[in-house]
Amino acid sequence: MNAVTQQEEKSARPQPVEEERQFVSPRVNVIESKDGYVLEADMPGVAKNGLEVSLEGNVLTITGRRTPVPVACLLYRESPTADFRRTFELDPSIDGGKISARIEQGVLTLTLPKAEKVKPHRITVS
Repeated sequence: MNAVTQQEEKSARPQPVEEERQFVSPRVNVIESKDGYVLEADMPGVAKNGLEVSLEGNVLTITGRRTPVPVACLLYRESPTADFRRTFELDPSIDGGKISARIEQGVLTLTLPKAEKVKPHRITVS
């Protein structure tokens, strides 16, 4: 059998289809200070390696994938089994290059600093 025929046979076989994932919106708190904003998102069951935070233009997207729990070990569950995803349109005053993120105890905390030019400042009168 030549290489072309083998390739044709491979493409004729049905390819495994990735299971469509379901997402839920995590609950969030947004706190404003003079220096910026803090966004806290509840993402139970999401570890650091299952978290993706991206900024495209002024759209911030957070995605959290849970590590599956073997059914044999699960005793009781009240939280949905779906993964998390939420998008936010950010104010142009936020300095996207200085956004930081950390996750601890299932809570994602994003620090969204304001750009220096929009921070309030005191003007000295002479």
